[in-house]
Amino acid sequence: MSVVNNDAEAREYNEVAFRNLSWNRGILFNTTKRSMDVVASLIGLILLSPVFLVLAVLIKLEDPKGPVFFKQKRFGRNSNMFSIYKFRSMATNAEQRLKEDKALYEKYVANNYKLEQDEDPRITSIGRFLRKTSLDELPQLLNVLKGEMSLVGPRPIVAQELKEYKDRKDDLLSVKPGVTGYWQVSGRSDVGYPERVDLELYYVYHRTILLDIRILFATVVSVLLKKGAY
Repeated sequence: MSVVNNDAEAREYNEVAFRNLSWNRGILFNTTKRSMDVVASLIGLILLSPVFLVLAVLIKLEDPKGPVFFKQKRFGRNSNMFSIYKFRSMATNAEQRLKEDKALYEKYVANNYKLEQDEDPRITSIGRFLRKTSLDELPQLLNVLKGEMSLVGPRPIVAQELKEYKDRKDDLLSVKPGVTGYWQVSGRSDVGYPERVDLELYYVYHRTILLDIRILFATVVSVLLKKGAY
């Protein structure tokens, strides 16, 4: 058995082990995972439909001109692009609001395009609540039901973020992105790039149904404690 002495050797060992596995991870794994996704997302959408309705009303009451849902193109499995769904948490004139404050905009760019919620003028009042509680992510159950996402997997990313994965981007894109994942329960927004790359790929290299279940339970704890929610 190989002995891994440092982080570099560990990463190489994980990548070799991953590539020695069946690329599709096996029929039983895929069937079980997809069945869990369909059943859980369908039940979730039915049980949470009153919550969807209340949140939709609150979003429209605060900003009647804007849509209830936010859609953005993200990378899915095998580089297939899809529209990710979220409850809208920003004002309709979000970018204008941000750029009106030159100093704040410069801070936003310097801080890897992020701001604390309390200082971000783009986020609405209901939007802050949605983000703090992670309720803005609930519409992604629709993405799961459609087969574009899984309950558990690396978070779907945009083109700019894909560059962070360099020669390992094909590994990342070999699986469906998830509503939650290993990065989510390891700090989420408190952990940025390049550390996030290793966390996301840890799941890709080690994914099992048992790991999915552990991540789902850990996600519930993280949401309740509001860990890393920006």
